Amino acid sequence: MNNKIKKIYFNHSFIFFLLCNIFSLVFFKVDISIISPIICLLLILLIGVSHGSLDHIKGKKLLKSFNLNNISIFYFTYLLFAISITLFWILFPATALIIFLIVASYHFGKEDTQFLIKKNSYIEQFLFLFKGSLVILAPLIFHFDETISIFKLLLIKNETFYSSLALIENIKLLNFGIFISSLSSVFLFVKNFELKKFTIFLDYFSIIIINYYFTPLIAFTIYFCFLHSIRHSISLIIELDEENLKNGFFIFFRKALPLTILTAIFCFIIMYFLNKNYSFDSSVLKLIFIGLASLTFPHILLEYLIDKNEK
Repeated sequence: MNNKIKKIYFNHSFIFFLLCNIFSLVFFKVDISIISPIICLLLILLIGVSHGSLDHIKGKKLLKSFNLNNISIFYFTYLLFAISITLFWILFPATALIIFLIVASYHFGKEDTQFLIKKNSYIEQFLFLFKGSLVILAPLIFHFDETISIFKLLLIKNETFYSSLALIENIKLLNFGIFISSLSSVFLFVKNFELKKFTIFLDYFSIIIINYYFTPLIAFTIYFCFLHSIRHSISLIIELDEENLKNGFFIFFRKALPLTILTAIFCFIIMYFLNKNYSFDSSVLKLIFIGLASLTFPHILLEYLIDKNEK
């Protein structure tokens, strides 16, 4: 099964890399501002969020390990955790953003790479963190001012926070961060080398390309939906039916659809209230990033508890 996953992921990375190059050439002389934030939001809701819409199935599995059968316990805990993250962000936005960026870096690095790694030691965990940080650092390198503008829309009004970012840019710490991230990809690539590990560099150059040509929001949407989320969804499809992937896809689609629709409805209700105090684009950006943070933390915690329980 592991070799099958590696082959599928390699093919996915190769196709994604080709499409990134093609779209970059197409949009090179086109005004990409025509791509509205609402399009990014719809893609994230339809494709991005769906890769975590089977968490309730994993929740059932986790509850069984504690001899609990009431699924409402899982829903209540998951929702409570998500709401707590949102409240924490409102109260301490700068701290919440920093924690979110660190956790997201680790999550992206681990989820996109761990299928290639035979042994996950503490060293590998740090390599995952540094590798995944490319998703965060690349927009700061290529579109610093636009990325800062997004941060300012996320309720962050701490001038010390922005002064620190400006200092980091001036002393070229961002370039050093990119170097460390690149080095971590090299270490993960050479350790127990096999040809399918070229997936790491296909992903690396894809992230660089989309962040060079596209705005931070569009680049993140492309990465999150079409690389990270689809890869995770593929693993779920294989779990559902390893022998017949077509059947596994339809099972995944049926199981993911209810929570995906529910999440979308909930998001649009929140956006309705945000629009009363903020502009439309500002409301969309708040919903995307603060909303993703509130869903990412319980999703990662669930994945961790499942892995720990299985071990």
